[in-house]
Amino acid sequence: MLPPSLKKFQFTRLIKAHGRLREFNFLRHNVKPAGYYSVDTVDDRYNRIIFTMYDEKGIWKIQEKPGLPVWMRDVEHQLHEMIMEQES
Repeated sequence: MLPPSLKKFQFTRLIKAHGRLREFNFLRHNVKPAGYYSVDTVDDRYNRIIFTMYDEKGIWKIQEKPGLPVWMRDVEHQLHEMIMEQES
């Protein structure tokens, strides 16, 4: 059994993005030196979009990735808020 600090933690939230209500799935990875989240959702054609969010001085940010839709930047703050809500 893994210690509590090393267990993976996951949750799902609905966020309005790019004119649609979208489901975002978050999976926390607790690795050293700092944890991160894998996040996935779908685009308008139902292609899966997978990206990483990392903590930069208390603000969760999307890690740059080629091909990531521009509208993802518009919801970055909402994604940060969802993570903060779960971690408190």
